[in-house]
Amino acid sequence: MTDNGRPAANSWLMLLLAGGFEIGYALSVGGSHGFTRLQWSLVAVVFFLLTLWALSVALRTIDVGIGYAVWAGIGSAGAALLGPVFFDETLTGAKALWLALVIAGVVWLKLADRPDAPEKPAPRAAQDPAARPREPRGAQADAPVTHR
Repeated sequence: MTDNGRPAANSWLMLLLAGGFEIGYALSVGGSHGFTRLQWSLVAVVFFLLTLWALSVALRTIDVGIGYAVWAGIGSAGAALLGPVFFDETLTGAKALWLALVIAGVVWLKLADRPDAPEKPAPRAAQDPAARPREPRGAQADAPVTHR
């Protein structure tokens, strides 16, 4: 999935932004108490729309499987780290260890998305058989010439 008009770095920045919006969405859904608190619910809707928009822009050039995994990893790790800040939640050593594993996985996914070596474009004739030069009709090099 590539879009040559958009640099890959911009897509990854947009994916990070989508992850940040996902953190905001997760925290505001938690604060809405099942969408029973109006202010938190409205904030959740705004973050929901922002995260979907930013994710869809990022997925124009990033593979869906990689992009979704990174987005979900950022959202889940961020919500778990910020949950104790905003709510009555705890972050134990075991939770922190597993979150570190999620974060490491996200980093490795990003690194795995880099191409190993830049691909050289194939010659035009190899890409498109119609672009190859053709012999004139009736002229075949190895066909015997017969006269009637």
